[in-house]
Amino acid sequence: MSKQRKIIHVDMDAFYASVEQRDAPALRGQPVVVAWRGARSVVCAASYEARKYGVRSAMPALRAERLCPQAVFVPPDFARYKAVSQQIRAIFQQHTPLVEPLSLDEAYLDVSHSPSCDGIATEIARTIREQIFQITGLTASAGIAPNKFIAKVASDWRKPNGQFVVTPARVEAFLTGLPVARIPGVGKVMQTRLGSLGVETVGQLRELPLAQLQAEFGSWGARLYERARGIDERPVVAFSPVQSISSEDTFGEDLPLSALGPAIIAQAARTWAARSRTERVPHTVVLKLKTADFRILTRSFTPEVAPASQQALTDIALALCERVNLPADTLYRLVGVGLSGFHDDAGAAVQGELFASGPPGASGDQD
Repeated sequence: MSKQRKIIHVDMDAFYASVEQRDAPALRGQPVVVAWRGARSVVCAASYEARKYGVRSAMPALRAERLCPQAVFVPPDFARYKAVSQQIRAIFQQHTPLVEPLSLDEAYLDVSHSPSCDGIATEIARTIREQIFQITGLTASAGIAPNKFIAKVASDWRKPNGQFVVTPARVEAFLTGLPVARIPGVGKVMQTRLGSLGVETVGQLRELPLAQLQAEFGSWGARLYERARGIDERPVVAFSPVQSISSEDTFGEDLPLSALGPAIIAQAARTWAARSRTERVPHTVVLKLKTADFRILTRSFTPEVAPASQQALTDIALALCERVNLPADTLYRLVGVGLSGFHDDAGAAVQGELFASGPPGASGDQD
């Protein structure tokens, strides 16, 4: 790990919900949940008032409503969030050209050679947070560290509206007591597997030899070995163009193909909303299905011109169901709708009529 690197992870505080509270004073102090209502909707964001009740992003909206019956549900407005995000990124660019956005509300900044604030990373982070508040009225938190992994963990340390620095000398002590769940990529399944080895903290993970971790987890074992020691040599990549966007939902109960229409329509809406975050143009529509026995199928179609609307995306996704050749009594536990084949051809033709080149053919099928 290079001690010369100074990485800042900036993370907006409850971004979507905070924008809604900023723009509608009546929502301030209220438990705001940014989500469409409905059985298949998921939470996009929750204000800190709603989080006190256990409401979290990616949670089914119905569960959020049960946890917090007094929650105020607000439908997401991604165009508005994107506009604010662009203001924030302009602030980042004042301090370094090495900015790697992760989403609308967070980014990595490499300020190793920034002349801003005399090159003092903690002062750069503080200045950025002050500028964000002055220009947008929103608060942000920041983590400052020698690499991306530690900076991202550190940005959570003093939320909301705070920052935390981990110097190279403090890396080991900072990581030792952390739950392994704080390592990106360690989900519930991995936690269970590590728990069976007697590992619950990063410090305990550090005690396992590399050979054992690789034997247990393959190539991921080497990544765990490095993260336990605070090693992360990934550079901040200033530009990473969008390659694909997708949305999926796991059902409460398995459903036949004939009953998937409403779910496909809902996921197409979410994917189209996310598509507004980029100027790049997608050309391929993908339908993803997972059967009750966990078999994954994808069907895709690339029209001669790109889908121009949510309705066009929805129509293609629904039509792709006709290319699922499993028995009619097959049950499905998940459906997803995606867009891929993104290009920077903003002037390219867009789809005027559904299947202008004919109905979906045999492009890109995978079982």
